[in-house]
Amino acid sequence: MADSSAPLKRQHPNDDAGNAAKKAKPDVAKIMAEARAKLAARAAALKAPPTRSSSPSATPLPASSSVSPSPGPPLSAAQQRLAEMKQRLSSSLSRSATPAASTSGRPTAAASIPIRPPPREELEMPEEQLRARGGLDVGLHPALLADSDSNSLHKKQAIQPKYATTLANRRTETQPIRGPKHPSPDFSDPAKNPYYDPSLGTGVRGRASKALVFNQKGKYIEQANALRRQAALEAMKKRIAETARKVGIDEDMETDKAFLREAPPEIEWWDQGLTTNSTYDDIANDQLRINSEDSIITIYIQHPIQLEPPQEKHIPPPKPLPLTAKEQAKKRRQKRMEDLKEKQAKQRLGLEPAPPPKMTRANMMRVMGEEAVKNPTAVEARVDREIADRFSNHLQMNEERKLTKEQKEEKLMQNREKDLAKGIHCVVFRIENLCNGRHMFKINKFAEQYSINGICILNPKFNLVVAEGGEWSITKYKKLFLQRIDWTDNGDGDASGGTKSELDKKQDLSQNKCTMIWEGEVKTQGFRKFTTKPCPTDALAKEALGRAKMENFWTVAKNWIKAL
Repeated sequence: MADSSAPLKRQHPNDDAGNAAKKAKPDVAKIMAEARAKLAARAAALKAPPTRSSSPSATPLPASSSVSPSPGPPLSAAQQRLAEMKQRLSSSLSRSATPAASTSGRPTAAASIPIRPPPREELEMPEEQLRARGGLDVGLHPALLADSDSNSLHKKQAIQPKYATTLANRRTETQPIRGPKHPSPDFSDPAKNPYYDPSLGTGVRGRASKALVFNQKGKYIEQANALRRQAALEAMKKRIAETARKVGIDEDMETDKAFLREAPPEIEWWDQGLTTNSTYDDIANDQLRINSEDSIITIYIQHPIQLEPPQEKHIPPPKPLPLTAKEQAKKRRQKRMEDLKEKQAKQRLGLEPAPPPKMTRANMMRVMGEEAVKNPTAVEARVDREIADRFSNHLQMNEERKLTKEQKEEKLMQNREKDLAKGIHCVVFRIENLCNGRHMFKINKFAEQYSINGICILNPKFNLVVAEGGEWSITKYKKLFLQRIDWTDNGDGDASGGTKSELDKKQDLSQNKCTMIWEGEVKTQGFRKFTTKPCPTDALAKEALGRAKMENFWTVAKNWIKAL
């Protein structure tokens, strides 16, 4: 009984026949005899012309036939070579199959491979094409077949490669080319085309093919070399500028250009719209656009919007008429009398309580009366206490009216802001020498106290101070530079001036002076705070002033002595 766990498998009906075929040994001699008979039959069929009713599939002999083929007509040289090649191929297959069959007892794959008969195309192939076949039984390319017989167009079209792409792209010559359904219209006929211009030509010009333009050898190399030379020149200019800045070389020739006036234009902008050729010569030639239609002068009157001048808000209010001492005392007396009458009227109406009597030693007997006569010592002590209380109240009220330190600073900042809102004033000073440290301290300290912004440039040739702020602050700062500071003082009179060697090193400031070279108003502030910056060269000084767009002050200060 078979094992129930083994899977059930249905046996194929041909398994017994296949196993029997595997066990049977093939007859190699019989197979080779059949192959030779088939080859002889094919060779005879090649010589005889094929008919419409006959086909190669009906001519092969049966495999069981042992009758030897009848001798046919003689074969050509190409057909004999083909038969010999087939015979060599079959013999090589038989030799490779015989050892394998003797060792294993089973037929090999080579022995079971049937000999493929030549295709129909090969049977119908002429002798010239058979001669062209190579050793690998591969025919020539269809493009090379045209060289063998150029006169036969039918042969060229008969044999074509059977590839998918060639079959899809094949175009037969017998198929006529389809032309346009309608003839092309004649655009040059004036009756059919009313827009035709005979001056343009009779026919349509064809598009001329663009000629090839080749670049000359070394064209782009020259362009690259030119770019390298330009980059090297720019780098050299940059190095020269940096070297000149370090050394301190200033172009003195450019200083004269700062005082030169620009040439007037050929025509002013307000007259440009009234002339035809934008020159004043049109006035003499009577070519003005005044009465023409495109003139900017019309019969209409334009009333522009009136804007308030920005300088008027900076004008200080008018001062009152000053009074003499007697007039001031009279005005004060009248004011106090009015206040007293108003206070008495409120007391009569009961709006305010009546103040206690103000007693002094002079009026205590009149105010106190009999009580002063009875006990003068007690009344006198009472009067002294009231006098002391009134004085202490007076001092206390004064202390209450005083501002604190924070309130004073806030009030001072408000006054400075109001002063700055009236206009930004700027002043520029040239100082020959600033070696004295006390002068530098006063310049920086006063700028801090008066909220002045600007810069102090220290240069071996001369020193420049640019200050900007409110009108009141700049006025005080001018007095400091022009009146309060003694610029010829080098600190000799100072007891703490230093040792004798330090005093000997001090410079002679007898010829030192300070000059104000410019004063006026500016639109906006150029500095955020007051700073001191050493600039050993003119280029660095102009760069420091250039941030505030005031580099022209350095040129003016440098040529100030020359102008004088």
